[in-house]
Amino acid sequence: MARVKLPDAPALKSWDDVDLTLKEIGECQLAIESIEADMNTKISDLKLAAEMEAKPHKERIKLLELQMKEYVEANRDDLGNRKTKEINFGRTGYRKSTKIGLPRAGSKLAEVIRKIKEFGMTDCIIQPPEKIDKDNLKKYPENDILKVGATLTVEDTFWYEVDREKLADL
Repeated sequence: MARVKLPDAPALKSWDDVDLTLKEIGECQLAIESIEADMNTKISDLKLAAEMEAKPHKERIKLLELQMKEYVEANRDDLGNRKTKEINFGRTGYRKSTKIGLPRAGSKLAEVIRKIKEFGMTDCIIQPPEKIDKDNLKKYPENDILKVGATLTVEDTFWYEVDREKLADL
């Protein structure tokens, strides 16, 4: 490939040249914006078409999930002392779900923060502004959570998981 030497002299020789260069840059920017606007319009149209095409499948999944949950609830005794049932195309069952409840009133929430500090549970406070980290608070024993003024709810939550590998083998 041949070597190319760039000229040492500036390409623009006057303010009129600079002005024309700005005009050309502006035209290129407008062309780019137009191309990107067309792209975004096409993307939006494709997303809408995909959403409309997927809608019946999503509605069917919701119905099937509800039916499956009702059946598993009605036949929970078949799980025995286990919480998970392995079946051909996946697993379903119950998982323990723990939720922390905090008071909504600002003064009561401030009191909970004060008690958390008092009991040395400062890893449960996020700053600034002071907020409570529920995930860290969940790590403490139930009686510690209750004594600072938070509530703890433990319940079995329905879940399922489809075995995609088996479906891919079909």
